[in-house]
Amino acid sequence: MTGEQMWRDFAAARGLPEDTPYEAWAFGGDPDKLAALVLDGVKTATASAYPMYALEKEPLPEAGEYSVILDSREQAVCVVFTEDVSVVPFREIGPEHARREGEGDLSLAYWRDVHGRFFKADMAASGLVFDEDMPVVCERFRLVWPEEGGRHA
Repeated sequence: MTGEQMWRDFAAARGLPEDTPYEAWAFGGDPDKLAALVLDGVKTATASAYPMYALEKEPLPEAGEYSVILDSREQAVCVVFTEDVSVVPFREIGPEHARREGEGDLSLAYWRDVHGRFFKADMAASGLVFDEDMPVVCERFRLVWPEEGGRHA
């Protein structure tokens, strides 16, 4: 199912206007595994390198926005609703955010290791340099589709 198809199903089921804005995107690193964590209710947050938004001329996510999460084949997996967005230096990310990301052993040490390596590689590929003072966009969200009890993807 495409992101557009899932969005139409979700919007119709929730009675949202057809022109309600949404984004469709996949997680970096391992999109399939991370999307599955969202479906399982384990992953309720994500983080991205702030400098990449300016480089790609993309607006930052905002609380109150919807997103269709895609897998590695660009097929829709679920819809999330962004509850909170903050920008925090990498070194100041705390254990609560690491736990909400739902990856590995849920520890801050694991989060810093995996995200540090990902950010270094991602930014280097774009000609940027990662350091621990780099601002990170921390997004907290909740799964809103499929509704509990059934997968629509």
